[in-house]
Amino acid sequence: MSPIIQSSTKIFNEVPISLGERSYRILIGANLLADGGVWEGVPESHHAVIVSNSTVAPLYSDVLRNAISGRYAQVHEVRLPDGEEFKNWQTLQSIFDVLLQKGCDRKTILYALGGGVVGDMTGFAAACYMRGIPFVQVPTTLLSQVDSSVGGKTGINHPLGKNMVGAFYQPQRVVCDLSVLTTLPRREFSAGLAEVIKYGPIADMQFFTWLEDNIEAVMAQHPEALAHAVCRSCEIKAEVVGLDERESGLRAILNFGHTFGHAIEAGLGYGIWLHGEGVGAGMVMAAELSCRLGLVDEIFVKRLMSIIDRAGLSVKGPILDSKDNAGRYLQLMRGDKKSEAGEIRFVLIESPGKAVVRSAPDRLVREVIDACCS
Repeated sequence: MSPIIQSSTKIFNEVPISLGERSYRILIGANLLADGGVWEGVPESHHAVIVSNSTVAPLYSDVLRNAISGRYAQVHEVRLPDGEEFKNWQTLQSIFDVLLQKGCDRKTILYALGGGVVGDMTGFAAACYMRGIPFVQVPTTLLSQVDSSVGGKTGINHPLGKNMVGAFYQPQRVVCDLSVLTTLPRREFSAGLAEVIKYGPIADMQFFTWLEDNIEAVMAQHPEALAHAVCRSCEIKAEVVGLDERESGLRAILNFGHTFGHAIEAGLGYGIWLHGEGVGAGMVMAAELSCRLGLVDEIFVKRLMSIIDRAGLSVKGPILDSKDNAGRYLQLMRGDKKSEAGEIRFVLIESPGKAVVRSAPDRLVREVIDACCS
């Protein structure tokens, strides 16, 4: 388990990401945002830029600014529109606009204050501006705390595919303040739980069993239960990223449920279903495909469906095309990053607690989609 550290005023958990000279720490705890000690060791410079969105900035931008202002001569802010549909080139350019207008140099540091969309775009902007400037992840959603802020994946969406334009670029630090989750809408909290749940089937069935016993406590944000769920999720992701930073093999298992889920997001239009909602239904499809390939039994599939349902997520995927729904899913999934020469590569459960990436016959995939959509 991650060590418990005490700064000048706060106690928090620390999870290291071991990547040589690109190593950094994930700090997890309550009321961290305003604690100046949490930011010690982050690079100092003349300029800092807080990148947030129209929902999060009014709640937490001033808190972060006050905590870091002593480290910088000037702290600027970029306030993006809120929503997955704005994760595009036009919105990315608005970050560059401020950096250039303010005369920001290559020592400028960006702070990504928001959910996965803000984190992905801020990281991509940091990777591109002057060919690379430092940035810090300050995730404010459950999904971004346990997944998107960790591991250095950055990017934007393209109309033909999600996260198809981006870069691997590691942050200087990730600060997960659990207290900010109290202002998160229930729907978004449930969506984040999909990314927590996925870690059990791919890596740790003991954690999955713990979630089955404690999912209501996590949903109610009981401090100890929530801290354990976030810490264990980050520990598992840290282990995987440390072994495969650029997703040449092992790291692909973190996309369990995402091949189907990304098709849902793109097929409906970004923002109609939240990312985690797509992943929830996508995990059911991937588990059902695993079952039909003889890798897991129906009992496992039912256990997964049960906890996804208890987390407030749909276990059924949407209809994307009334004439040929499965065909539409297949078309979208062939554009997935894991596809190779047009062959769809699925993250499947080889046995509970162990994932594998492999292809499957279109006929079988069609059967699964027909059975799992409504």
